[in-house]
Amino acid sequence: MKKAYIKGISYYLPEKIVTNNDLVEEFPEWSAEKVASKIGVSERHIAAPGETSGDMAVSAARNLFLEYSVEPKEIDFVMLCTQSPDYFLPTTACTIQERLGIPVKSGAVDFNLGCSGFVYGLALAKGLIVSGVARNVLLLTSETYSKFIHPRDKSNRTIFGDAAAATLVSDSGFAEILEFALGTDGRGADRLTVQTGAMRHLSPKNDLSFDESGNPVSSDYLFMDGTEIFNFTLEMVPELVKETLDQNQVKQDDVNLFVFHQANKYMLNFLRKKIRIPEERFYYFLDKVGNTVSSTIPIAITAAIREGSIRAADRVLIAGFGVGYSWAGNILQFSEK
Repeated sequence: MKKAYIKGISYYLPEKIVTNNDLVEEFPEWSAEKVASKIGVSERHIAAPGETSGDMAVSAARNLFLEYSVEPKEIDFVMLCTQSPDYFLPTTACTIQERLGIPVKSGAVDFNLGCSGFVYGLALAKGLIVSGVARNVLLLTSETYSKFIHPRDKSNRTIFGDAAAATLVSDSGFAEILEFALGTDGRGADRLTVQTGAMRHLSPKNDLSFDESGNPVSSDYLFMDGTEIFNFTLEMVPELVKETLDQNQVKQDDVNLFVFHQANKYMLNFLRKKIRIPEERFYYFLDKVGNTVSSTIPIAITAAIREGSIRAADRVLIAGFGVGYSWAGNILQFSEK
């Protein structure tokens, strides 16, 4: 049976940086230290007004091509995970194909997922490789949540940053993509949502109000029920980790590093303790980037490799979870060289 591997990962961060001190100037009731200690983020990158998810994905792909000496002509399938596409139609992945000079005989598709999107993307890309449909899949994750967030939404503005990542999935590489555990529960769809702008509610509702904490609530902007998202995560992620281990016939102690979706530091710490993962085997990387939705895991993997937290022959368990509700886990087996 054919196998699928990660052959390269790169990412792109927008130029503009918003620090905690910048936010405190707008929300003086908060302190930079409080945000950093609880959320785990000191700064986040924000896309420019005219900068789209497609633009960022193109930049991430070009970084990948440069860093790994990949030629666009080697790509035979482009996949873009985003919830903020450039257009309703055409498919943003199609415009990316043309901008990058990828052959016209390549496939191109967008798929709409949030924080589980990278792991789902690996599952889709592995299917293309194993079935023989493609040999080199360019998996792009790119999100501009900042464009959905109301300017007075201090909670979400502290958490989210914009970013894109590019991952080359191929029939050879440095990390084998092993077995998956996947899940969906659409009953939680309204807990993290932007209600208007698409076909269900095309026009703005203009129903802005403010809750008891002074946070804006509007169908026209990103809404996140933090309490319900937290409860969902605490319930589902431990089971996701167990299923991922079972699917791969691996014990928890045999995993060298756990790389979860970088939601926020408070949630990650709670999960780590509940699942009883030693701190030295649990990876954090959100201080300088924030929660970048579908790009948190590939960005964290890249950082872990660069700093030596992932070494040859390591097993790395990745887990994405969030909007949908949707969740996905996998184990990456890094090569011995």
